Amino acid sequence: MRKVVITGPESSGKTTLAMDLSAHFDVPWVPEQARPYLEARQGKYGEADLLHIARAQLNAEDLHTDTDLLICDTDLITIRIWGEEKFGRSDPWIVRATEERAYDHWLLCSPDIPWEPDPLRENPHDRERLFEVYHDLLTRLGRPFTVISGDPDERLRAAVTAVMRL
Repeated sequence: MRKVVITGPESSGKTTLAMDLSAHFDVPWVPEQARPYLEARQGKYGEADLLHIARAQLNAEDLHTDTDLLICDTDLITIRIWGEEKFGRSDPWIVRATEERAYDHWLLCSPDIPWEPDPLRENPHDRERLFEVYHDLLTRLGRPFTVISGDPDERLRAAVTAVMRL
């Protein structure tokens, strides 16, 4: 099975792209597990909650075993960066999982689209800096990735092209 991760800062079009790619290729996608977890807690969380979210994300991915392609709306790299940004560190289990968990490609969404307010979002003013944090970590980990930018049609075309190369 090929696994593609859609990642990037908040409000950079990840979920829309995940749904669009899933529809284009007629394959399943794994939604971001942080959203229902945080909604159930009215957005309140601590550092230990990130470990619960990380495990839920992997469990949701692992449910899909009978598909040639799986689209993942985020992965533990996002949770690792979230921990480092919010708490100054990330749980060692999360760090290890980002280094060991296998995916085939990452689509790094640029924050070149308008910010959409959401009660669960925290960083409307530093999306460009966070994009660079994602870019740097993917590069440091040696992960294959494609930057996705532009209007929705351009984003989908670029993502489809990247996935077709796998």
